[in-house]
Amino acid sequence: MPSTVETTIRSLVARGAMHIGAYNRQRMKPLTEPHPFLSGTNAPVAEERTFSNLEVKGSIPTELDGRYLRIGPNPIGKPHAPSYHWFVGDGMVHGVRLKDGQALWYRNRWVRTRQVCAALGEVSTPGQQRGALDTVNTNIIGHAGHAWAIVEAGSYPVRLDEELNTEAYDAFNGTLKGSFSAHPYLDPDTGELHAICYEATDQATVRHVVVDASGRVRRELPIPVRHGPMIHGCMITRQYVLIFDLPVTFSMSRLLRGFRFPYSWNEQHQARVGLLPREGSAADIIWCDVDACALFHPANAYEQADGTVVVDVCAHHELFNSSTMGPDSKRIAFERWTIDPASRRTERRIIDASPQEFPRINETLIGKPYRYSYNLALADRNAFSAHASCLYKHDLQTGAREVHDFGANQVPGEFVFVPTAKSKGADSKGADSSGRNSSGRNSNGTDSARAEDDGWLIGLVTDASRPQSALVILDALRFGAEPQAVITIPGRIPNGFHGNWIPT
Repeated sequence: MPSTVETTIRSLVARGAMHIGAYNRQRMKPLTEPHPFLSGTNAPVAEERTFSNLEVKGSIPTELDGRYLRIGPNPIGKPHAPSYHWFVGDGMVHGVRLKDGQALWYRNRWVRTRQVCAALGEVSTPGQQRGALDTVNTNIIGHAGHAWAIVEAGSYPVRLDEELNTEAYDAFNGTLKGSFSAHPYLDPDTGELHAICYEATDQATVRHVVVDASGRVRRELPIPVRHGPMIHGCMITRQYVLIFDLPVTFSMSRLLRGFRFPYSWNEQHQARVGLLPREGSAADIIWCDVDACALFHPANAYEQADGTVVVDVCAHHELFNSSTMGPDSKRIAFERWTIDPASRRTERRIIDASPQEFPRINETLIGKPYRYSYNLALADRNAFSAHASCLYKHDLQTGAREVHDFGANQVPGEFVFVPTAKSKGADSKGADSSGRNSSGRNSNGTDSARAEDDGWLIGLVTDASRPQSALVILDALRFGAEPQAVITIPGRIPNGFHGNWIPT
């Protein structure tokens, strides 16, 4: 870990760079075209709203008792467009409450940062904040009985109440010493969260952080790196934590020029994947080279009998190379990487060359062999500023790909998989709590007993042609069929980042 002197020097350098950046920001020329991440389906909404007793087409499975929550950037007020980056907007949470086959409410609420509180004339949020970077906008998870809004390389997590109001900044009851991650991964066997965390002010170190099932940090291991890599997500297997040390790194140049997001493509940075033994030290990491690329999101990883590790990822050919507004990759593919700790090399194979992102799986199988991944299709050009209208279901055993097309002008976001609750048993009519026949078969005759894909896919879809959105529930076993339920939300929801189903 850096010494007190090193930390002080870095802090002073960072403060000076931010002052120079603020000066240069005011000298930027106005944009001549609309900012792609402040317009269209990315345009922020201007107010918080609540709608009750939402209209439902189809039927909501009665076993779904809880909240679907998703977060994303939604600047309050008018941001400075020339320097604005999609990743830095004020966080806004969108949520829908389901119970007894009904959609009780939709509501959206800003996460109460200093800026948001000042704009709304509210008192500051309680809890400890980490310096000036208090924006939280990237993911929302349920853990240890709470809903947590989280972000990487900045703020402590923010705890939210049942109605999406900000309760407090909370460093896991004071046990988290540094920043957290946008993508901790839950070990389904231990109930622990694993994350790789980093700081923009420390380009020499990342950290492996483990949060136990009670919501307290039990491990915070420093790991030496070079250039300050951006590490959005990690992954776990039975033995390892995977560290993706890839060539998107801290850019002092972009910070000094006034851009809000100081990371860019770095051809001089060696791409590698680290296999960290779960309880090992930094010296125990097996670093394995991989051809230069970037990634945000792995789907899953597991170990094979020969000692190699398989991980499936959405890989970007390059990232943040030209645009200062948001992701600018023009080549994205769904790939399988086979990591060989003996040769310390990584073999890449394309599963599907179509642009796609936000892979989700049945997360009871995190770190274990699995079969299905559910990925969001992206448009061929300007991928993140213009989503396609489709969701993919990949069968990784057969190589087959199913498509669910939501239709013209329909813009889906990430969909999360929720397993059915077969353990609740069958009712008197011979149907289990998922609404399927208790024989374990669907109406189409598919054998669903204990199937990996026996579950619901839940996500938000925005209508690009009018101010309306929907929470859509798909039956994963009938992926291409009409949705199980479409819950109309009479207002536009901007494209966002990540969310989860949080059961009551």
